[in-house]
Amino acid sequence: MADKEKKKKESILDLSKYIDKTIRVKFQGGREGEAAAVSTLSKQCQIISSEGTGILKGFDPLLNLVLDGTIEYMRDPDDQYKLTEDTRQLGLVVCRGTSVVLICPQDGMEAIPNPFIQQQDA
Repeated sequence: MADKEKKKKESILDLSKYIDKTIRVKFQGGREGEAAAVSTLSKQCQIISSEGTGILKGFDPLLNLVLDGTIEYMRDPDDQYKLTEDTRQLGLVVCRGTSVVLICPQDGMEAIPNPFIQQQDA
């Protein structure tokens, strides 16, 4: 019976090194945001298909994230794959782990052209 005791599952990702640091998060559907996470949850917000940046304050093994000072980067209405210069301040948000596609540190991140898209000659 002791052998069959359930062991606590460990998360594949160790996000603890990013606590109180700025991260960039990309959500299912392509939206991205910049956010800062805090342990006090004052507002719940599900960001669908977005991108953002901010400071990670909390997370759990299912990759639910608490982000504070969230900045959402808006997409071009004519080209859903292109980010515009427009942003939207979201503040404190809770992001559902099932919608998180990418998490990376903001420092040292650099956008590069997509090598898989054929460049059109102008």
